[in-house]
Amino acid sequence: MEEEKKEKDESFGLKFINPRAVIDQLEIIVGMSVGDFGSGTGYFTFPLADKVEQGGCVYALDILKEKLEAIESEAKILRLSNIVTKRANLELAGGSKMESDSLDWVFLVTMLFQNKNKKTVLDEAVRVLKKKGKILVVEWNTLDFSFGPKKELRVPKEEMLILSQDSGLSILREIEISDFHYGIILEK
Repeated sequence: MEEEKKEKDESFGLKFINPRAVIDQLEIIVGMSVGDFGSGTGYFTFPLADKVEQGGCVYALDILKEKLEAIESEAKILRLSNIVTKRANLELAGGSKMESDSLDWVFLVTMLFQNKNKKTVLDEAVRVLKKKGKILVVEWNTLDFSFGPKKELRVPKEEMLILSQDSGLSILREIEISDFHYGIILEK
């Protein structure tokens, strides 16, 4: 009876994105500069700021002013001074308003599916990366449509791999993200 209950509980144990667990799989060290493209309210921004510590910096970029204001408020409460918010239209060339070759990492977490100009967003990430800089792409998988955006909005992994190569990126490896997402690490 006990074994049957345990088996039933495990079958409903869906795994969602855990930012700290994802970040722990990456080679991010104290002092690095990271861009969180399409940061929203900072789901990855805050754990990244903890990881790079005060010697590093996390740039939270989003097109929505309200999202950035929420990050600024939370950063004040948490006394984090290593987060810089920037309003940016990442679908425009140079839209991040960041210097070229300035970041060690760029995070593109569940944001490409919302953009029509995916290649422009990816090219902007490449532009701001230092030589050998890395990009983490996390997108909705195409295996389960019970949760998340519509099928036609999702970026299939195969399409993402082609876009990456077209932008001159090397595909380093895939990482485990969640039951609903895939993750790919790319290098400039």
